[in-house]
Amino acid sequence: GKVKGHCCVFCTSDREISRNCGSLILLTSFISGTTFCTDFGMSDEANEPDASPSAGLGEAGEAAGEAGGARREGYILAVDVGTSTLRCHVYDKLANVKGSSSKKVHLLHPQPGWVEMDPEVLWTDFVDVVNEAIRAAGLSASQIDGMGISTQRNTFTMWDRETGELYGNFITWQDLRCSKLVKEWNNSLSMKAVNGGGGFLYFMSRSKRFLAANILKFRSQHVTMKLLWMLQNNLTLRRRAYNGLVSFGTVETYLLWKLTGGQVYATDYSCASATGIFDPYILEWNKLFTNLLSIPLSVFPPVVDTSKIHGLCEQKLFGAPIPIAAVVADQQAAMFGECCFDPGDVKCTMGTGTFMDINVGSSPHTSLKGLYPLIGWKIGEEITFLAEGNASDSGTAIDWARSIGLFEDYTETADIAESVEDSDGVYFVPAFTGLQAPVNDNSACSLFLGLSSTTTKAHMLRALLESLVFRNKQLYETMLNETKIPITYIRADGGVSNNDFVMQLTADLLNRPISRPKHVDMSSLGAAFLAGLAVGIWKDKEEFRRLKDGHSNHVKIGVWKSKEELKDLQSAEKVFQPRPASEGIWEKYRPIVEEWERAVKRSLYWYPAQRE
Repeated sequence: GKVKGHCCVFCTSDREISRNCGSLILLTSFISGTTFCTDFGMSDEANEPDASPSAGLGEAGEAAGEAGGARREGYILAVDVGTSTLRCHVYDKLANVKGSSSKKVHLLHPQPGWVEMDPEVLWTDFVDVVNEAIRAAGLSASQIDGMGISTQRNTFTMWDRETGELYGNFITWQDLRCSKLVKEWNNSLSMKAVNGGGGFLYFMSRSKRFLAANILKFRSQHVTMKLLWMLQNNLTLRRRAYNGLVSFGTVETYLLWKLTGGQVYATDYSCASATGIFDPYILEWNKLFTNLLSIPLSVFPPVVDTSKIHGLCEQKLFGAPIPIAAVVADQQAAMFGECCFDPGDVKCTMGTGTFMDINVGSSPHTSLKGLYPLIGWKIGEEITFLAEGNASDSGTAIDWARSIGLFEDYTETADIAESVEDSDGVYFVPAFTGLQAPVNDNSACSLFLGLSSTTTKAHMLRALLESLVFRNKQLYETMLNETKIPITYIRADGGVSNNDFVMQLTADLLNRPISRPKHVDMSSLGAAFLAGLAVGIWKDKEEFRRLKDGHSNHVKIGVWKSKEELKDLQSAEKVFQPRPASEGIWEKYRPIVEEWERAVKRSLYWYPAQRE
C-alpha cells in the first residue's frame, strides 16, 4: 500500500512512499526524534528488507541508512583524542579539511609520576570541538555522513554499570604509579612459571603464541598493572567488579558509551590489542592474565570491528544523530591514514613519542627485542597486524628544551641545529620515561654528556635532535632484522616530522626515502578514512573483503569506495631522499652514533627503585 504525507523534516511537499519506507521513518523518528527523507528514487523492490543498504546493522544502521538518503555531499567528521591535543576535522570526499577545531588536553598530576585526565572535562571538550568544527565547515550535523574517533591508547577509567558513577579519573598511558607492581610481578615466581611454561610449549609446538609467553614482561605503559592497582586500592570498586557491576573503558569505549547515551558499550580490535591484556593470537581478552591477576573478565567490553556503524550519537548533542562509523587507536589510525595497507609498509609517527609501525600482514609478529604485536584494524573478515616499536620521548624532549630556553620558536629548531657544523661532542639521551625497544630499560634516565666551556645552546639543541634520529635508526634496524619483511616505503607524520633537520638526517641514516604527507594529522585522517569506508561500497578487488558484520551491512551513502581510492587521495608534501654517498654523511655520523650508544649505556639502570 501507499501512504501520503510530508516525508521528512527537510521536505514540505506531499510524496508517495512505500509502507516499508513509512515504517522506517517511524522507527527513525522513534530513535532520534528526527524524521529524514527516504525517497531515494528507488523502486519498491529496492526497499524490501533484504535489499536494504543498512540490512544487518539493526536500528542504528537503519537510522543511519535513512539519514544517508538526505545527505548528498559526503562529509566525514573525525576526532583525534591525543595526549596533548583534542582535534576535530570535517573532511569532504577528496579528504580536504572543510572545518576544524581543537582544544588542549588537560593533564593532571596529583602525585609524582601520576598522570590523569578528568573524564567530564574531556567529554565536555569533545562535544565542544565537534560542534565548533561543524560550524567552522559551514555545515549542520545532518550533513555529516559519519564520525570516526581516534584515541590515545592505554588510557582508561572504570564506572558502575548500575549508577554510571565513575571510579576516578582516566589513568593515562604515561602514568607510572604501577611501576612497583610491574617490577614485583616481572620478578615473581608466577611470571617465571609463565615464561618457563611458554618456553617449553614453544619448544614442543613452535607456536609463536608460546614464544610470546616465553619472553613476556609486564610494562608500565600498558593497562594491565594499572588496572590491578585500581582493584587493589579501591575496595568498593573491587567488590562491585567481582559482582559483575563494573565497566572498564579506554577512551574510545567511554566516548561511545557517552555519545550513545549508554546504549553502546564496546571497543575495537586496534584499541584492545594495545592494552597488554588482549591476546592478538586468538583475538580474545587474555584469560591467563585475568586468572593470574584475579581480574574479573566481566569488566571488559565486547571487541568489535574497527570500521562499522557502532551506533548513533544522541541528537541533543549535535542537533542530528550522527552515525559513529569508526573507532580506532591513534597509531593504527595514522597507519591507515598513511595508506600502509600492504606488508612491508612502514609508518613513523613523531609526536609526543615516536611510534614506528610495520604492516606484517595477516598474522602477528613475535619479537625478541621489544616490538609489540598489534592489530592494525579489523574490517569484516579482513584483519591486519602490525609490529610496533616506540620511543616515548620525542616531542616531550623538544618541549623540555624549549622550557629551559634552548630555543623560543619551534619553527626555528632546524635552522638553529644547522647553524653549527656538529654538536661539538655533546650527546643527549631522550629517556624521561625510560628507553623502549630495543634497549627496554624503564629505569634509564635522560642526560647530556660531553658538555664543555665551548658548548652553546645550538650544540645542545643539535645533539637533542640528533638523538631522536638515532632512536629512529635503532627502531628501524630492529624492525628490519626481526620481521625479515622487505620494506616497501616509509611515511612519516606527527608534529616532529615538520622538522626538516630531523627528517633529512633520518633519511640519510636509514638510507631510505621518507615521505611526509600534506596531511600531518594522520590519526584524524585515518579515522576519517575508516568511517568513510564504513558508509561506502567496495567496487574493485577489495570486494572480496567487503564490510561485514555477519550480514551485508553496507550503508549506501558512498563516500570513499575502496582503499585503492584512498591511496589516490594520499599525496606527499615532501619526500626526503638520502643524500648521495659522495657527501660522506654516514662516514661522518658513524663515530657519532657509536659515541651516542656509549652515552645510552651510561643512562641505564639509573632509577632501579622507582621505575624498573
